[in-house]
Amino acid sequence: MAGTFAELEALLDGVPAALRAIRPGPGRWSVQEVVDHLVESHRPALAQLRSLVAGERPAGGPVPASLQSAAPHERRWDDLVAELREIHRGFREVLAGATDGASLEVTGPIVMVVKVADDAGAVTPVSFAHELDWKAFAQGFRAHTVQHRDQVLATLAALGHRPAPS
Repeated sequence: MAGTFAELEALLDGVPAALRAIRPGPGRWSVQEVVDHLVESHRPALAQLRSLVAGERPAGGPVPASLQSAAPHERRWDDLVAELREIHRGFREVLAGATDGASLEVTGPIVMVVKVADDAGAVTPVSFAHELDWKAFAQGFRAHTVQHRDQVLATLAALGHRPAPS
């Protein structure tokens, strides 16, 4: 998980200011909106992971898919990225403190989103809630980070920018 977070953070460090708020097409998110989504969804997920590792069921329901703040483009980029780094630090601390004694019996809900192609090739996102123990929950958010890292890369490529290899 630490490697995935570091990879995303390094990628974000290289996003040119002029490209951060540009959407690569109708219905697609800008890099700023992706980072806002990660902050807004990983913040409550961190609290849920803390509960799971402590052997407690997280309060409330799963983090909604496509969660964003009310005004993603109004946040300063540096503040947004700094908050994401702090949330990532929290994930690393919780996982570093988890032991083999942490219960796998307690579960918490997570929303899974799968993109499904129909016979004509049109892709539709399908979402469902699933109960996961703390280890699977952490891996779910690792996969979420990878998915959005790839989204940032695709967005930058669509805008004609190729990030330097890290």
